[in-house]
Amino acid sequence: MQTPQATGAHYAEFYRRSIEDRDAFWREQAQLIDWHTPFTTVCEYGKPPFANWFVGGTTNLCHNAVDRHLATRAGQNALVFVSTETDEERVYSFRELHAEVQRMAAALKTLGVKKGDRVLVYMPMIPEAAFAMLACARIGALHSVVFGGFASVSLASRIDDADPVVIVSADAGSRGGKVVPYKPLLDEAIRLSSHKPAKVLMVDRGLVAFERVAGRDEDWASLRQRHLDEPVPCEWVEATHPSYTLYTSGTTGRPKGVQRDTGGYAVALAASMKHIFCGRAGETYFSTSDIGWVVGHSYIVYGPLIAGMATIMYEGLPIRPDAAIWWSLVEKYKVTVMFSAPTAVRVLKKHDPAALTRHDLSSLRTLFLAGEPLDEPTARWIADALKKPIIDNYWQTETGWPILTLCNGIEPQRAKFGSPGRAVFGYDVKLIDEATGQELTGANQKGVLAIEGPLPPGCMQTVWRDDARFVETYWKTIPGRMVYSTFDWGIRDEEGYYFILGRTDDVINVAGHRLGTREIEESIASHPNVAEVAVVGVADTLKGQVAMAFAVLKDGAKAATPELALKHEGEIMKLVDEQLGAVARPARVRFVTVLPKTRSGKLLRRAIQAVCEQRDPGDLTTIEDPSALQQIVKLVSPAA
Repeated sequence: MQTPQATGAHYAEFYRRSIEDRDAFWREQAQLIDWHTPFTTVCEYGKPPFANWFVGGTTNLCHNAVDRHLATRAGQNALVFVSTETDEERVYSFRELHAEVQRMAAALKTLGVKKGDRVLVYMPMIPEAAFAMLACARIGALHSVVFGGFASVSLASRIDDADPVVIVSADAGSRGGKVVPYKPLLDEAIRLSSHKPAKVLMVDRGLVAFERVAGRDEDWASLRQRHLDEPVPCEWVEATHPSYTLYTSGTTGRPKGVQRDTGGYAVALAASMKHIFCGRAGETYFSTSDIGWVVGHSYIVYGPLIAGMATIMYEGLPIRPDAAIWWSLVEKYKVTVMFSAPTAVRVLKKHDPAALTRHDLSSLRTLFLAGEPLDEPTARWIADALKKPIIDNYWQTETGWPILTLCNGIEPQRAKFGSPGRAVFGYDVKLIDEATGQELTGANQKGVLAIEGPLPPGCMQTVWRDDARFVETYWKTIPGRMVYSTFDWGIRDEEGYYFILGRTDDVINVAGHRLGTREIEESIASHPNVAEVAVVGVADTLKGQVAMAFAVLKDGAKAATPELALKHEGEIMKLVDEQLGAVARPARVRFVTVLPKTRSGKLLRRAIQAVCEQRDPGDLTTIEDPSALQQIVKLVSPAA
């Protein structure tokens, strides 16, 4: 089911204003949040590529997410916590959330946290994690959330980079019914790190026994009791004051901390909730992400609350206790806007489709998807199953909110399966020829997706403590152009819709022909028996590189049948020949029961490529299921 067709003229004018009359446009959007002190300058861009937004203004993220709603909706739902891992369900009104955040803020201040200090949050998906984030924002401290269960070495590097005064953690998380102890990982990370936090604030869920370090570890329950009714006023900070750092996944060497501001981020989220997600105060928003990732920051914690919506915080899998669990929550809490990932949809695709129609979904207006490219077969499947509009969106940890999507809050626009949509207001998006640095203005020309400076409000200010790295990494990769590179290939059709073709470093060069992995994956995914696919380029002595495909069948168990695998491989080769030409045909299509992914659902393409080339796959601390990569190791080993 697609959004009704519209001319796009109204949105085109809205977008044009955001680029050509930038300051006036963002001055209007800034009225969506509360300011303690009015700003004097909308955008200060005297030292490109560094942009300062809403200079002179003071505000507070926690005030905009919580306090300002107390006058009109104190008793309405604000935070809904559901765990299918521990069979818990708790609902906090705005009044109750305000009280809990103040208790956490008081506890952090007691432990010595001050404005500008860093607090590292290493937590499962539980309410206390949101309390900690909001409490940091309340007192002007920066939070640095690290995905719960991250391995000790990776956690240690982030501790060293962030220099936290306090770490907030828990005894354990749980996934798929298996308890994951956090405390031993945290203790080992602190042992490995050069920086030693003064205090560790522990939330004891009662999942595992753990040892406390005397003089360092503090108990949250005890501190909470001491600060039950202690008011902690919001610290009004400059709009340019950093709100948090978040480390990009897949970084090599020293972690790369994305640094976000306060005022620009609040304005961008408020604008996106209105114009993109069409969320309304008093409704319920359900993002199935994790607070360890940027989607969890922007669209579990801050965005929905700024808009006055209730937000669902879910701990668990999409298929446990069954594949209808998410839809039961949509029915129970009258979810109007949902945000998930194509990866999750592909998981659901392998289960009984009746699970998607078991519950009343009449409240749900739209399902948004992002995180991985949304292939057309997956988009059509979920659209047909839910009978709801499916809107793709494309963005990055670095930007904090969507770069490409449909802004139906401005004007209903027709979705195109396989495309995340048009450029979002504020983003001066370009397609650039990588070799010449020239802008590509014609339709259906492949180039690097780039953004002309300044980056709009809400995007990264810089790399934490490393301005030079920010400039070198993002702004100096295309010859002759100072533009922000997304490191993604894209094309734009005649109507201004973009199609993402894969990472610039995931391009396969087959006998001089440059092919994006996304193009081949989309072709293979259109096979009726393929649920998921990953394509990588593998070194070849004759052609330079060849494409190697790994696919999961809809009935993954059948992947072990050699006859069926041979049959499907032949069908897929023919399909790719027909759709893309023989040059794009994979050298081999191999079948596995699961693809190696990070815990956030991103395919580990580089690790797959390394294994295929008999190289060390590198850092695998974020892998969800190590056995997934082992399947590929066995398939591609010389003895196989």
